[in-house]
Amino acid sequence: MTVDRDSAPDLSVRPAASAAAVSLRGATLGYGSRVLWSNLDLDVTPGEFVAVLGPNGSGKTSLLRVLLGLQPLTSGTARIAGAPPGRGNRKIGYIPQQRAMEESVTLRGRDLVGLGLDGHRWGVGLRGMRARRAKVDAALDAVGAHDFAADPVGRLSGGEQQRLRVAQALISEPEVLLCDEPLLSLDLANQQVVSSLIDGRRRSANTAVLFVTHEINPVLPLVDRVLYLVDGRFRIGRPDEVMTAATLSELYRAKVDVVRVGGQIHVVGAQSGLCEDQPHHLHDEEPG
Repeated sequence: MTVDRDSAPDLSVRPAASAAAVSLRGATLGYGSRVLWSNLDLDVTPGEFVAVLGPNGSGKTSLLRVLLGLQPLTSGTARIAGAPPGRGNRKIGYIPQQRAMEESVTLRGRDLVGLGLDGHRWGVGLRGMRARRAKVDAALDAVGAHDFAADPVGRLSGGEQQRLRVAQALISEPEVLLCDEPLLSLDLANQQVVSSLIDGRRRSANTAVLFVTHEINPVLPLVDRVLYLVDGRFRIGRPDEVMTAATLSELYRAKVDVVRVGGQIHVVGAQSGLCEDQPHHLHDEEPG
């Protein structure tokens, strides 16, 4: 089913809110006179992988900020992992955009991962340290990062750093994983590694994934549904429902062609500045 902000909700095909890992009802977010999105109804069920797409400034990262408790809604309600958004919810994992750390950062890889377990509190005790070490080792194993776990993070490659961020997000065994452009600046091989790690977690632990990305092709085989945001309008549905010329042309209010080649989606816009004839690079990140 494809949904927009003007259509009536079809409750017959929506999971009950109590069963949803993420639930938004009538959610509206605006800054002054500018509305990023309005009347957004969305349920993400446990184990579901939802990609969030849209052009620069459409409110993709802002949606994650709302769910992290960093940005209040203008109106409507949100719940995540069984509670209203708020800081310090250990049931939520967060993978930020890939940004290279300065070479001067001497924090070891395993210590960065450990911060995802107890970085919010002081002291763990001797017995707690043994349990902590075991959990950190298991998280490093899960992402194949043991070989560089003892190295300073600032000396690692972008792909190695991002593996550690994935491990940091997963070490607390979250029920919901929020991913903000986790593939940005990674080469194709590392995009596949990071995508597979996230997908493996949601399949093994029934973790719900909300995945903001500017490039759908690396995760296209993994995605259950797409939330596409454009200038206050949106569509929600399976990739084959949303990623069509008709749907995107309606969203952008301009002619858009969608070409599928070798299992990849290429979006071509007739309007200057809308999109280029290349693999789905409509999506850059908005500020904040």
